Parts: sequence; structure tokens; C-alpha cells
Amino acid sequence: MMMRQDKKSSTPTDPRILRTRQLIRDAFVDLLQEMDIEKLSVNRIAERATINRVTFYLHYRDITDMMEKMADEMIEQIEGIVQDHGALFENEANEDEPWPVLVKLLEHFAENSKFYKVVLASKRTPIFTEGLLKLLSKLVTAKIEKMESHSPLANVGIHKEIAIWYGSSALIGTIVAWLRSDMPYSPHFLAKQFSLIRSHSYKDLI
Repeated sequence: MMMRQDKKSSTPTDPRILRTRQLIRDAFVDLLQEMDIEKLSVNRIAERATINRVTFYLHYRDITDMMEKMADEMIEQIEGIVQDHGALFENEANEDEPWPVLVKLLEHFAENSKFYKVVLASKRTPIFTEGLLKLLSKLVTAKIEKMESHSPLANVGIHKEIAIWYGSSALIGTIVAWLRSDMPYSPHFLAKQFSLIRSHSYKDLI
């Protein structure tokens, strides 16, 4: 996972802190592949991360706090990609580069597939899926509101709220299925498929 900036400062977080958090995150992911989340303990995570309990508690209050902070960092990274590469549905008319930001997002998921397969493609850690769904809903909402004045959604009786549910769920559902299937398609190909589906079937919904 990429380096994050401290919310209260533009100064990057100390590399030693980042390294320790990465060790903890990797240990958490490894252990989730081996056991139910209910069986996780700070002792198990610290031992797998080759740190001591005191070091863990310097970063997180408990396992719940750890997952909440990891989910926040995940969302920050994804929002950073969106900010760097434009709105989620801009430039979709370019057949060679369908939805550039979606390609970048999928590349990010692929580069960190071990983490995302565990936290998104399983039902054991809903905090991550819920966080991503909330973010995607916000992006879909922005798209629908931008095109609201000339959108045929209302004309055919489709409520905006339901369109947002549908669009965001379609995105996250496909991403999760892609991860669970060991990413059989490249990020570019999957983004292009989204573009084709939207342009030929559900243009105003996703």
C-alpha cells in the first residue's frame, strides 16, 4: 500500500511508522487467510508481525481500531487516485482509454491484490466493503447530479436514490467478483467492458 500523508500535516509519516504499520497490516491479512476474525488477537498479530504488543498499542487501541484506521487509509488512497486522474466517469467516450480513473483504480487493486482479496472479497471484514461502497456511492451521486438536468432517468420513472444504489453496487460487485476470480482480465479490459456495458445497455445508471 502506498505512503499516506498525515491528515493534519503535509509532512509524510515517518518511514519507520509506515514500515511497522505495513508489518501489522501484512500480519492481519495473513492471519485472516488462516482463521476466522473472531480468533484474531493482538498477541497473534504482533507475533506474526515480529513486533511486541507494546509496539502494536503505540499504533492502535485494539483490533477494531486497527481495522477502522486501515479502512480509512484505504479510502484515502482511492480518493487520491480519483483526485489525481479525474472524475470516475469522465472521458468515457475514448475507446482506447475507457474511464482512465477506473483503469488506475483497478490497477491499484491488482497491485495490492493480496490485501484487497482478503478485506473486500470476503464477508469477514465488512468495514472495508462498506467504506468502499460509500465512496463509490458518492462518486456515482456526483455523476448523476452533474447530468441530472438532461438525464432521462426521471422521465422513465427511475428515482435518483435507486439509480445511485444500482450504479455503486454494480461497480463494487464486479470488482469483488474480479478479485475473487483471481483477476482473469486486465484492469484496462475490465474498464473497457464497463464502458461498453454503460454505452450499450445502462448508460444513465453506471
